[in-house]
Amino acid sequence: MDARQLKAWRNAERKRLVEARLALDAASLERLRAAIDGHLERAFPALAGRILAICWPIRNEYDPRHLAHRLRRRGTRTALPVVVAPRTPLEFRIWKPGDALATGGLDIPYPASGEAVIPEFALAPMNGFDAQGYRLGYGAGFFDRTLAALAALGKKPVAIGVTYELARLESIYPQPYDLPMDYVVTERGVYERRDGRLEFQDRKGYGGTWVPL
Repeated sequence: MDARQLKAWRNAERKRLVEARLALDAASLERLRAAIDGHLERAFPALAGRILAICWPIRNEYDPRHLAHRLRRRGTRTALPVVVAPRTPLEFRIWKPGDALATGGLDIPYPASGEAVIPEFALAPMNGFDAQGYRLGYGAGFFDRTLAALAALGKKPVAIGVTYELARLESIYPQPYDLPMDYVVTERGVYERRDGRLEFQDRKGYGGTWVPL
């Protein structure tokens, strides 16, 4: 694909996947969230006591606030992303319930003030993900730009993409500016990126291989 074709294809896939997610009812969303929460807690015990970036859920995305509430009881500090300016890396500010929020693009809340931090782990919502661990977001490139900037400083967080199995694609046709997730977690379980592709890890910890759609 050339750049124009790729943009059109990604826009169409993004629209299709968001519509599929919006069609989920409340009971299904709760079931999916609980399953993802369980996988994250089992697979990533190191989240406790660390700085964790989460994203405020929109459009029926996975809701990390329940998990964040439990992790804060174990010493985790949670942060939300803030768009500082167009085409610049995100800033992460410490947030907990009760802290003042403002509203940004796509009507997404963000901390109106608060300590700016560099997260050690980041949960990234995804409209789609592919067999290589690349993420289809909303097209603005903020998350990729942020990971690249933190990597240049030697401070890149562990990037964990979170979404539902319905978001799987064989490829998003990654470009040089796209950065893969280190892990992807869905209601099925945990995928780890190894040798350039995702491998599924079952609950017993045994490795598996990606199963194409």
